[in-house]
Amino acid sequence: MPITDSDLVRARTQVGDFELTVCTDGTYKLDGGAMFGVVPKTLWQKRAPADELNRILLGLNTVVVRTGKHTVLIETGIGNKQPPKLREIFENQELLPTSLAAAGIAVEEVDFVINTHLHFDHCGWNTTLQPDGSVTPTFPNARYFAHRGEVEHGHLQLERDRVSYLSPNYDPLIESGQMTLIEGHAADICPGIRVELFPGHTAQLMAVHIESAGQHACYISDLIPTSAHLDSTWVMGYDLDPLETIVQRKRFYERAIPEKWLVLFTHDHLTPMARIGLNEKQKPIVIATD
Repeated sequence: MPITDSDLVRARTQVGDFELTVCTDGTYKLDGGAMFGVVPKTLWQKRAPADELNRILLGLNTVVVRTGKHTVLIETGIGNKQPPKLREIFENQELLPTSLAAAGIAVEEVDFVINTHLHFDHCGWNTTLQPDGSVTPTFPNARYFAHRGEVEHGHLQLERDRVSYLSPNYDPLIESGQMTLIEGHAADICPGIRVELFPGHTAQLMAVHIESAGQHACYISDLIPTSAHLDSTWVMGYDLDPLETIVQRKRFYERAIPEKWLVLFTHDHLTPMARIGLNEKQKPIVIATD
């Protein structure tokens, strides 16, 4: 089937005076067991049906925030640097440039790019692989942000997760000075946009807070990758510290639920944003989609 504008632009909304647009690098497929850790398949498949290879469909959501003064991009998908074998396995489509164009967003207008962490499926379009083999910044006028601890961890190339860290996605930007490395627990990016650590998936995973005119949205990244992962204990096999993920989810809900934050999901293709409440068993659920 041909790709339509609704496939490319997943959602739009307002947060105070800010305009939010959810663009996409397309979808990809990962093993359902890995995505839900120790949760039995008989439970998780009710929320995320698996194909014949036990893979579930995931989104690659990029949120563009136009503040009136700045254009901020959160996450950049898988990109175009995956080798053919991995592209065949993941079945990803490399759509972010097309998605941004469909949303009327020029790469030259992006002022800030935020990577919540540096796994390949979150920072792939930071740079573009050119036909001659060179790698160039996809957003030539942007200042990029990532956490210093993420870079240091990626450079270790540990057996547990070295496949997730691809140096061409970030090292050229660090070497050129275009990427700023954040240190500490939190940092302001620009007025109304700040980042805060929520460790567990990685030690320096950052959420992105978006605040304007008394309204609050949060791109929570892989702390809660999809709306199927709202249960505090439904953590991923990919999480480096799953017990800490549980603690940090609870910390997030302590504010996000009573303050009615708009939650932006990084890997939920069908529900890229939602407001969360508690059901009769006091478990987090989606109560509204925007």
